[in-house]
Amino acid sequence: MATSLSTLGHDLTVCDREPIHMPGAIQPHGILLIVDPVDGVVVGGAGDVTALLGAQWLGGPISGLIGDAGLAILRSTVAGPVNLGTVTTETLSAVASREGRVWLIELEPTAPGEPGTDDALTWIEHGGEEFSRAVDLDDLTARAATIFSRLTGFDRVMIYRFLDDDSGKVVAERHAPDIDGFLNHHFPASDIPRQARALYVRNRVRVIPDAAYVPAPIIGIDPTLVDMDLSNIGVRAVSPIHVQYLKNMGVAASASVSIVKDGVLWGLVACHHRSPRNLSYLQRKTCELIAASFAQQVGAKEEAAEYRERLRLRTAEDALAQRLAQEYDPEQMSALIASDLQRLLHADGFVLQRGAMLHSSGHVPPPETIADILQWIRTQGSILLHTASLEQRLPSARAYRDLASGLLAITLSADEPVVLLWFRAETLQTIQWAGNPHKAVGQDPNQPLTPRASFAAWSEEIRGRAHPWSPAEIEAAHRLSRLLFDVRQRRRIRELNRELTRAVTDKDALLAQQETLIKEVNHRVQNSLQLVVAFLAMQANAENDPTLTRHLGEAQRRLSAVALVHRRLYSEDTVTVIDLGRYIEDLLSEMQSSMGAEWTGRLTMDLAPLLITADAAVQIGLVLVELVINAQKYAYAGQPGPIAITLEKVRNRFRLTVADRGQGRTGTRTGFGTRMLGAMIKRLDGTIEESDNAPGLRFTVSAPIATPDQV
Repeated sequence: MATSLSTLGHDLTVCDREPIHMPGAIQPHGILLIVDPVDGVVVGGAGDVTALLGAQWLGGPISGLIGDAGLAILRSTVAGPVNLGTVTTETLSAVASREGRVWLIELEPTAPGEPGTDDALTWIEHGGEEFSRAVDLDDLTARAATIFSRLTGFDRVMIYRFLDDDSGKVVAERHAPDIDGFLNHHFPASDIPRQARALYVRNRVRVIPDAAYVPAPIIGIDPTLVDMDLSNIGVRAVSPIHVQYLKNMGVAASASVSIVKDGVLWGLVACHHRSPRNLSYLQRKTCELIAASFAQQVGAKEEAAEYRERLRLRTAEDALAQRLAQEYDPEQMSALIASDLQRLLHADGFVLQRGAMLHSSGHVPPPETIADILQWIRTQGSILLHTASLEQRLPSARAYRDLASGLLAITLSADEPVVLLWFRAETLQTIQWAGNPHKAVGQDPNQPLTPRASFAAWSEEIRGRAHPWSPAEIEAAHRLSRLLFDVRQRRRIRELNRELTRAVTDKDALLAQQETLIKEVNHRVQNSLQLVVAFLAMQANAENDPTLTRHLGEAQRRLSAVALVHRRLYSEDTVTVIDLGRYIEDLLSEMQSSMGAEWTGRLTMDLAPLLITADAAVQIGLVLVELVINAQKYAYAGQPGPIAITLEKVRNRFRLTVADRGQGRTGTRTGFGTRMLGAMIKRLDGTIEESDNAPGLRFTVSAPIATPDQV
């Protein structure tokens, strides 16, 4: 929508590479202590530690502050955060987080009597009740803005939602009457770098009580403590760029509460105040729990809206199927259903090409223009294609974007031909940006990256785009293509029966022969694959080398992944798309049986249904086999142990997670399996992330969902 900042000649990755999780300092309203739990001493700290522990605090004992019971908790706890209660006559709250071999204890002033401290459960209950009464997503966000405004007391509270292009929009707001609001304003994606988004998921509530603060540096026995990862620390110092960003907005204090839905950052509760203002630890935890309740309601509202749309489409499809089941002349039928097909997908115009005939409904481009579009569709080679901005794919479409900025096309036959076209007119959009997004950085690329200085409303008119086709509409188009193809095939068969009555027997024999041939080819391929698997098993049994036997067993499981896709292809109605969830379930069942009886019940699955290409399924299957083999080999040293496999859909990507409860990372893995794993993920255009499962490891593979007719 907006000009890319990279086109201005700036290296935008500067902001993305800033190590904001290792600032080497904290905000001075709090105190940070770095504690060695084994020796029970303070090995580092930041803030006014001297006033708290005395001048000789570095290297001194921590038990005097948190007591022997608190120290025992640190020594016996694997990970944090751990609430150690209050210290120094209950004026400071103490929360500990584990970072490697040390504990980070952050101390902040308590706020007795403030909303969300002594009455946290009341606020959480009230928030849940308010959210449950919301009639739709707009109502829900408005209620959330009101609740967080009352809870935090900040001058301006915004519900900020991330869009598909990673820019953001303020969808709800409450603010003081004497300050400006940003409702419905957009903010460019560059305002929140990638690593900041990652921290928002990890650390759900962040507060900057005073944007004019002077950072308090970390002092430690070991100089490397300055580079300590402070991702989980609430008093962590923030990027100077972000501080300047707030000052440019005229903000003296800010707070942000993450809205995380299905593990993905959906949006933020962004709070601004004109004078310094803090939120205590208990207030932040109350905000975090209310935000979690809000995220659940967001998911419920979005799912309900999607369900209603799918139900509408299904009902319309059933009615259309009944009409198509009746006997009509093909030309008459084309004219009768054109308007129904237009309304089905909420299109402004519809064209059905059958041979040299065109049947239209609604507002469509002129015939000579439609001919150009049909010619372009033939060059794409896709059964179904869709776009919300046709001129980006077909530049000549700019001339008629007022009628056809959006296009969804189904090619039933390229020979006759039979093509269905749905058009959506251009939707003129005037986007209100909070400042000119094209001037988010200075014009001189040699100058340091600085935040933009203006947030005054800046309008931008978006041309050449139509209302996008929803996933439910695209799925309905898939089903419709199959329905129309079946109707067309049945009609052609009836015509052939009437014209070739004497050849019915030969035709049936030919079809039977063809089916037999396909089954025979399938049978031969399956036999060949099984024979190779059997040879591998025999070789493994014949060898006395445990390493070679293990490698042969792994090769068997990889080959089984390919064989399973082949069986699935020839058992389904389509040979190009399969259900990934069902395929993974079958693959894991086969793997478990080959791993031995002691592994029975050790593999647990939570798999969402997901359609994907057969080629991608083979690669995902090999990736999954490799991750399970690695968990078996490295996490448990070949012994049985729990392995959890999860498959879920996040927007237009899938996310496959393999988690174990084993011994964690041991050494560096650079063998054949690791190289093959990297190659498969690269072919999927995906990513793999390794994280601590406390205990064990969690591997998350994410990649775009691709189907053969996606454009």
